This record gives sequence, C-alpha cells and structure tokens, in this order.
Amino acid sequence: MNGKDPLLRRNDERRRLLEATLPHVPFDGWTTALRAGAADLGLDLADVRRLFPGGADEAVGFFVAEADRRMAEELERRDLGNMRIRDRIATAVRVRLEMHESHREAVRRAVALQALPQNGPGGLRCLYRTVDAMWHAAGDTATDFNFYTKRLLLSWVYVATLMFWLNDRSGDREATWGFLERRIDDVMQIQKLRGRYQRYLPDPEGFIVRALNRRARNVRTGAGSAA
Repeated sequence: MNGKDPLLRRNDERRRLLEATLPHVPFDGWTTALRAGAADLGLDLADVRRLFPGGADEAVGFFVAEADRRMAEELERRDLGNMRIRDRIATAVRVRLEMHESHREAVRRAVALQALPQNGPGGLRCLYRTVDAMWHAAGDTATDFNFYTKRLLLSWVYVATLMFWLNDRSGDREATWGFLERRIDDVMQIQKLRGRYQRYLPDPEGFIVRALNRRARNVRTGAGSAA
C-alpha cells in the first residue's frame, strides 16, 4: 500500500495532468486542452473533474501556484541577501517570467481566461499570491500598512511587465527587462515622494485606531449602539 499522504498524491496527479495539458493549450484553450491532456494519460472526464472540480479556472490557478512554488525554490538558490531591494524584486519578476518562456501561449490563454468576469476573483487571488511570494523571497517582514502598499505596487509592476513580455519579440526578451527596470524606477519615485510628504498624508492605521476608540467611548457612554 502506498503510504504517501493523499494530498501529496493528488497534487502529483494534478501535476501530471497539468504537464500533459500544457502542450495542447496554445491550440485548444484550457478547457479542451484539459480533456486532451487527460486522454494522453489514459484518464477520463471523471478523473478531470476529480482533480480539477473547478474546471479550467482551477487548472489555471494550479498552474500559477506551481509557478510560484518553483519561483520561490529558485530564488532561495540566488544570493538575494546581498542585493538591493529593487534588484531582489527585479530578479523575482524576471525569474517568474523566464520559467514560463516555453509556455508563453499557455500564459496568454490563462490571462484571457482569468480576465472573464466570472473568473475575476480567482485571478486576483492568484495575483496576490504571486506578489506575496515575491516579497517573502525578497525578505519583506512588514506587518504595517506598508505590507499592502508594497503588494499593490508590485502587482502593478508585475502585471504591466507580464503584458509587455507576452508581446515582446526582442532577442532574449531584453526589451522586457528594460521595461521592468523602468517600472521599478517609477515605483521608487513614488516611494520617495511618499516618504517626502508622509507627514501631510493621512495615516490609515491611526485613523482606524482613533475611529475604533471613539466607537468604544460612545458605546460606554451610551451615545452609540453596539450593533
């Protein structure tokens, strides 16, 4: 009897199906490609539904999660600790895109699928997990409001660079890496301006804390309701 954890076994099966599916995606799209990949492995539609109950959208989510996992493993092998923070982020974005080089059309189809209204929430979750993994690999330990600011800014950089990369025909994608550097420059300028004018900007955390304190005082004095 195989003593491997059932979840690990299932993920192994999902990886096998994903690998068999990817060559079909550029020609057939994700939904049809899943069935074609299953047929290549001798699986039927019941197996596809068992492994990816959410269909093509769930398969794309797994595709993205696998790329995040492999990116994190690769970044652990890089000497990120001796890099400037901007270089760590640039390296993370570049590694993430380079590992998809042989599946650019599958990525293009995945982007189109996740852009559909019904798949939007799943696409946003995938994007958040990707940029969160990048920041963790870069050594980010922020727990304050900067935690969200950093991920929002990196989401913009990553999505913009991804879209540029999908249409880049330059040798070794050099145009993409130049585009990435310019977008990071833009973000650094935003951060500099934010630091310069920080004292004039609203303090979201302070505002929330003050609002909660006022709410608590009102409840204690009977000026408000606890509902």
